[in-house]
Amino acid sequence: MKCPNCGCTESKVLDSRPAEDFQAIRRRRECEECQKRFTTYERMETIPLVVVKRDRRRETFDRNKLIGSMLRACEKRSVSMAQITEAADKVEQSLTASLKTEVTSAEIGELVMNELKKIDDVSYVRFASVYRQFKDLNTFMEELQRLLNEEKKK
Repeated sequence: MKCPNCGCTESKVLDSRPAEDFQAIRRRRECEECQKRFTTYERMETIPLVVVKRDRRRETFDRNKLIGSMLRACEKRSVSMAQITEAADKVEQSLTASLKTEVTSAEIGELVMNELKKIDDVSYVRFASVYRQFKDLNTFMEELQRLLNEEKKK
């Protein structure tokens, strides 16, 4: 680590501790040449996740858009913000665990639907109706019937 005072590349670590809610490590260092102290932060390098949309456009994954779409599906339902955040965490963890640099919006939609199904059936159907773009009442009823059949199996 280069000293900000004299430019020397030799320093010793005096103290290390977690920072930023365990997302980084704060290190207190001392330059071996000028003895000035300085602080550095070590963070895990992340590769940005790119979402491939239906029309083949690409955009960076945005957690806020994910939560926003889930909030719309859960509107006026007894679903807490904590449940939505937890579901978004699970979706995001699944995406990062796949180690892919590009993921389709269809894959994200399926993950969201799986999480919403665990939380609230109505929210799941709302999200599915937009995500799957039901063309008519019959396709909507088929999805509802499939959901009812899954409930009976439980």
